[in-house]
Amino acid sequence: MKQFFKTVFASVLGVLIASGILILGFIFFLVGLTTSLGKEPAYLPENNSILKISLKGSVSDRVEQHPLAALLGEREEQLALTDVVKAIRLARDNNNIKGIYLQAGNLSAVPASLEAIRRALQEFKASNKFILAYGDSYTQGAYYVCSVADSVFLNPQGNLLLMGMASQGVFYPGLAEKVGVEFYIFKAGTYKGAVEPFYLKKYSDANRKQISSFINNIWGNITTAIRQDRGVSAESLDQFINEGKAFADASEAVNYRLVDGLRYLPEVEETLKQLTGTGKKEKLKVATVDKMIHMPQGKQRGDQIAVLYAEGVITEAKNSSAWGLDEKVISEKVAAELVKLKEDEKTKAVVFRVNSPGGSAYISDQIWKEVAELRKVKPIVVSMGDYAASGGYYIACAANRIVAEPTTLTGSIGVYGIIPNVTGLFDKVGLSTDMVKTNTYADLGDISRPMREDEKALIQASVDRTYDTFLSRCAEGRGMEKSRIDTIGQGRVWTGEQALAHGLVDKLGGMDMAIAEAAELAGLHTYAIKEVSTQKDFFSELFENTFNEVQARIAKKFVGEEYDLLRSMYQVRKKTGIQTILPFEIQPL
Repeated sequence: MKQFFKTVFASVLGVLIASGILILGFIFFLVGLTTSLGKEPAYLPENNSILKISLKGSVSDRVEQHPLAALLGEREEQLALTDVVKAIRLARDNNNIKGIYLQAGNLSAVPASLEAIRRALQEFKASNKFILAYGDSYTQGAYYVCSVADSVFLNPQGNLLLMGMASQGVFYPGLAEKVGVEFYIFKAGTYKGAVEPFYLKKYSDANRKQISSFINNIWGNITTAIRQDRGVSAESLDQFINEGKAFADASEAVNYRLVDGLRYLPEVEETLKQLTGTGKKEKLKVATVDKMIHMPQGKQRGDQIAVLYAEGVITEAKNSSAWGLDEKVISEKVAAELVKLKEDEKTKAVVFRVNSPGGSAYISDQIWKEVAELRKVKPIVVSMGDYAASGGYYIACAANRIVAEPTTLTGSIGVYGIIPNVTGLFDKVGLSTDMVKTNTYADLGDISRPMREDEKALIQASVDRTYDTFLSRCAEGRGMEKSRIDTIGQGRVWTGEQALAHGLVDKLGGMDMAIAEAAELAGLHTYAIKEVSTQKDFFSELFENTFNEVQARIAKKFVGEEYDLLRSMYQVRKKTGIQTILPFEIQPL
């Protein structure tokens, strides 16, 4: 028997040691792999090269690289706006790059991001280098970018999908009545439309007015840019769109001068060879965005301007479940980073890049506080991305200056809260509840019973108080009367162009303009740019993201096409407390 236990013990010990060695080996493998991935060799483009930009996938300010993502299956393609713009500008200044090739694909992006890419391409054209665009088919967003090109080609069997913009809402009262659910609505702001789907069956007149205002403003900017670069009249472009030519034979796009010709991909590649002086039997020399951003650059000297990115919904923390894998959030970490930048003597100014529809009023106020405190010590300039609305505007309003894209969605200065009552649903399914409490309001928010009038009054008072604070923050930051902010507030959403007219932003432009404004305020002539991240440390990010990736793959495999719907429901459930958030999203072009 003793020999038996010795044998078992030895076997178990051997397994443990072997497992330990395997785990350590796996850790060293991961470290080695991620280290090698993180250190890209310096890139030098060959002479007579082109920069190829594949316009497909979604666009974000920055793209977070999940460790080992490639080993876990294909991920949705994403373009990092900062990388694309950087690559275009490096290509402009490099003599070996002769032009840019835009290959249009299934691009999904909000107008403000596309506007930034388009502006960089226009600057590139000023260097007298060529831009050629080709697509088997063009989405509206891809064509908006590609229309800046010198030559635009379309597959003979393709489509130019210019159709206009629309906003559709889904309203729940009919469904809620059938299942026995009602919603108690609390809001401050006539135009705060986020709550309308819970008590109306269509858009209110006020909400319809604001949606019509900003989508017409955005679409007007897009069509004006297309007309100017393609040299077509407003009447001709409207005719193409309104007569459904998007689904007509591809030759119609040529007839309306929206594309320069119909070609297949090999023919386009031959044209590119001619433009670069590449022989017919030679291979076209291609540089990509991923390669270009690793070109060696001269060291920037002098004081630093920090660029702090805040992208996503404002909430307490990023969730670590399968439903939040690709979720971008703005949490208390941003406030903590602002404190560090305030105390950093090397940082002389801060550019705060805000790309958010809003979220938690409490977290927004914490970040606002640190923006205001930093402003007392050094300049801070906000650069607005696709959205900087509601809570996104809250965290921006205390800056010295605000720069927005013309099609940025901003404003939405308003507050709301929703509490459901599922008494009817409980009755239908035979559920009942009981409560024992110590004080009058201990069970406030209990969804299994109707709310009392005194409870409703308390919550509405809290919402009104938060709105009043929001107005005060904006008035103080913008140097305007509180009554004036209330007039242009009320939850009303504005484009950047409209916000400029109302004094909510100072200038129209992108990140470069914001950096220039920060340098001017700080009195800097030479400076280095320091990008600041609020991501976790290397090992936490590595293992958490890898585990989450596996979770997400399993969840997607299990629930199939319903994954996105369930994820949205999960994120709605996470929202607690009073919210300052944009009432809708602009559908990508």
